[in-house]
Amino acid sequence: MQGQYPYFGPTGQLDSIDHYRIDEPFALIGEDGDHFLKFRDRPMTIYFEGKANVNNHAHIIGDSEECLAKWLYYCFMHRDLTPMLSRQGVGRYKLTKAGLEKLEFPLPPKPEQAAIVRALSTWDQAIATSEGLLVNAQLQMDGLLQQLLIKPTVRGDWNTRPISEISERIQRRANEDQELPILMISSGSGFVRQDEKYSRFMAGKSVENYIALDQGEFAYNKGNSKSYEFGCVFSLNTYERGLVPNVYVCFKLSPELNAVFYEHLFRADFLHDQLGALVNTGVRNNGLLNIKPVDFLACQVPVPPLDVQNRIAEVLTTAAKRVALQERDLELLKQEKTALMSQLLTGKRRVKLLDTEAEVQA
Repeated sequence: MQGQYPYFGPTGQLDSIDHYRIDEPFALIGEDGDHFLKFRDRPMTIYFEGKANVNNHAHIIGDSEECLAKWLYYCFMHRDLTPMLSRQGVGRYKLTKAGLEKLEFPLPPKPEQAAIVRALSTWDQAIATSEGLLVNAQLQMDGLLQQLLIKPTVRGDWNTRPISEISERIQRRANEDQELPILMISSGSGFVRQDEKYSRFMAGKSVENYIALDQGEFAYNKGNSKSYEFGCVFSLNTYERGLVPNVYVCFKLSPELNAVFYEHLFRADFLHDQLGALVNTGVRNNGLLNIKPVDFLACQVPVPPLDVQNRIAEVLTTAAKRVALQERDLELLKQEKTALMSQLLTGKRRVKLLDTEAEVQA
């Protein structure tokens, strides 16, 4: 029966009743070329050992006398396969069997393939461990946000006030003799330089109307994103001063409040429901949500006692640093593995075989 074995489609999903039963290690590569074009960082390639059902919309490659399936798996992960795609109608592409057979790969002796596979598998295990640690750190952060911010507000433990009553709106312009970085808000990382994100300066003459934002002040970007459906709010921390688009709603919190507490509150998308209630989905202005500054500033936020704000801010900052550390460690591991693959899979760096153990030569 099909249910006896794991089932793999070209993206690891059950999407066809036509399948082949595989009883040996294999590399699986999807034939949907559109995926290769859209998701270059996520190749439709997997490696599996054991019994499995595989649908007929994928290419199955097993071991041979000259080549290990897992060696080819790593080669597929390292190669850009888009040049081998065949056009299949308007806007449709496919990796055909003929296109796949034309691919050329370095083929070291099979023992050396096995040594390289072992080396790269060790990196895979380290990356998987790091990914698990990151998930745990993110879950802990999410739990703390719910426990320390959301639940007390829902229970009515704290008074709430409109943002306008606890802040001052910022609309200042920079002096003409000031050369300030042009900044924008990325929903994933907060404030970033416009020229670094787009590799060029895009503001043009409109920069004359940009708002000069000082360190510690907040801005609301009313552009929607996957992370923040109704826009996001970030505090400027990475620059002493910068220019931001005048469509942002900028404000400075009252000095008797802990700004870090509110940074975490806004990052937790606390305003989601209130902002969603303000949006007229049929009306947009230049791709932005049609939320007026006065309506945004009327949104209610909790205002617990300052000592409570301080304690919560400290706990959440520690948890956020743990997440950032795990993200950095994971990214470094991935970069190091990519660099190693580029050397081992091309023969630029060879392995020495000593008593069946592989050592990477310096």
